[in-house]
Amino acid sequence: MTAIVIPEGSLFGLDNLPYGVFSHAGGAPRVGVRVGDSVLDLAEALGDEVFARPSLNAFMAQGHQRWVQVRQAITELVSGEATGDVAAAVYPVAEVRMQLPIAVADYVDYYASEHHASNLGRLFRPNAEPLMPNWKHLPVGYHGRAGTVVVSGTDIVRPHGQYKAPDDPAPSFGPCRRLDIEAELGFILGTGSPLGTSVPCDEFGDRVFGAVLVNDWSARDIQAWEYVPLGPFLGKSFATSISPWVVPLLALEAARVPTPEQDPQPLPYLRGSQPWGLDIALTVSWNGQPVSHPPYREMYWSPAQMLAHLSVNGAATRTGDLYASGTISGPAKEQRGAFIELTWGGQEPIEVNGEPRTFLLDGDEITITATAPGAGGGQIGFGEVSGRVLPAH
Repeated sequence: MTAIVIPEGSLFGLDNLPYGVFSHAGGAPRVGVRVGDSVLDLAEALGDEVFARPSLNAFMAQGHQRWVQVRQAITELVSGEATGDVAAAVYPVAEVRMQLPIAVADYVDYYASEHHASNLGRLFRPNAEPLMPNWKHLPVGYHGRAGTVVVSGTDIVRPHGQYKAPDDPAPSFGPCRRLDIEAELGFILGTGSPLGTSVPCDEFGDRVFGAVLVNDWSARDIQAWEYVPLGPFLGKSFATSISPWVVPLLALEAARVPTPEQDPQPLPYLRGSQPWGLDIALTVSWNGQPVSHPPYREMYWSPAQMLAHLSVNGAATRTGDLYASGTISGPAKEQRGAFIELTWGGQEPIEVNGEPRTFLLDGDEITITATAPGAGGGQIGFGEVSGRVLPAH
């Protein structure tokens, strides 16, 4: 009989089973799976040392068939179909400390929302076409900094950098004055591909292990001065937060939807036999107040297309590679996933706990949550990614 009680309506039932890395009472980090309000120690429950490690990488590298087998074994164990007492392997989620779930190999960030890209185009280029000529032909992205990917709950220190307003005679240096967030979804590669090869769209489901929530913190004033001609650099590389629970791609089958119509038709390498849009609903909370509800199903480019594009030139991919969607935004104002959009560049403040706000102040805390349809007809959850802004050092 199972030793884990799953509360009715839990976002972490048998149709979810997200993986994470946890420590308990000062012990070494190890892999667990969340079931209801509990964490199941997989090394103890399954008797497999691949889970007695401080990241998911060794397990992910075993490949898709192994992921299917382990998910089935966990389901049977927790549901009581398999024999064995798992009581000694169960910890209340409130008593564990969550760690970064993966050793991040590489990090790539995209710009895959047409609504977000169009809004920024209207803000920055009001007298020109909102989208650049290449935008509907390829998923635009950039390489980020893997070493500054941090787990939810990590404080974010306000970054320093150069910035220059249009009417300033010269740039200045100092703490960022327009600190922003970007609500995103990230995808973790389980099995990589060798240098000189590429990953077709139809291999996405076999190679990608799961998804996490992402907050790609952004220093808008630093970014605006530095990004021409090579794109984001210091305005993005200081911190990217991810949620501690990795929702398996296997748990997202019921969330699959077509992407919005892609016109013009993408080139052949960006076409797959099945759609990989995802019906995932996010909520962004600013100091505890929900301020935005970005819908991932509105994303123009799918995660399968993003993976195909990042590898089509023969770039190698590795276990633990993380790539993120870019800001998730919908057509309505309340669906914008970045404050530069939500406040229209700071010109239209929003009310947060009774105060007009534009960009982040020291002490602010941002929390992003998300849900998706589950196989059982209910909802599954991603947990949360949160971070608090500390003053510049």
